[in-house]
Order: sequence, then structure tokens, then C-alpha cells
Amino acid sequence: MRYMMLIYGNEAAGAEATEADWQETMQAYNAFQAEAGERILSGDALHPTSTATTVRLRDGNVLTTDGPFAETKEQLGGFYILNCENLDEAIAMAAKIPGAKHGCVEVRPIMEF
Repeated sequence: MRYMMLIYGNEAAGAEATEADWQETMQAYNAFQAEAGERILSGDALHPTSTATTVRLRDGNVLTTDGPFAETKEQLGGFYILNCENLDEAIAMAAKIPGAKHGCVEVRPIMEF
């Protein structure tokens, strides 16, 4: 059984981190990765939530909202990773995901290191 570990944190605190803080954090992640070893199937960091786009399909119309969307009645249930040329293509693909008809699909770029 695979599990996706969605890591939530305070973006404002991360933005104020010093280089030493980042080095310490990365060392901790490297130690975790070494311990987890082959159990890690995939992992990536995401750009800040300010880069997110939420997609809904309502009455045949694709509706987008800048930023993430969260309500207590909707929780993350899964994800796809798609290779798209640009955000417009990603939104078009997100609108084809069945969950967009009744919930929403958040489109977030994956950070490249």
C-alpha cells in the first residue's frame, strides 16, 4: 500500500528562514530519506500556495480560482502528476478529472531543484 505524505507547514515562517535554518532542515530531510530508503517511491516540494490554481467544472463551464481552495467539507483524496506544457494545459486536464464535477482539483506546479 502506498501513502502520500502531504507536508503542511507555515509558509511565512519558511520565507523568514535563514540559510543556516534551510541547511538544518535539508539535513533533517536527507536523514529521513536515508532512513526511509527504498520505501520512498516519489517525493517533491511544491511551490507556495500563491502559485496554486483551483479548477471546478460547473454546468459545462471551467471555473478557476487563484490560490488553494479549502473547506471543511472537502478534503484531499488523491493526486495525479501530469506533464503539461503550461498552466492552461494543466487547467484543461484538471477539468477532465472526474472529481472536478462535484469537488475541485487544485493545480500546483512542482518545484524543480
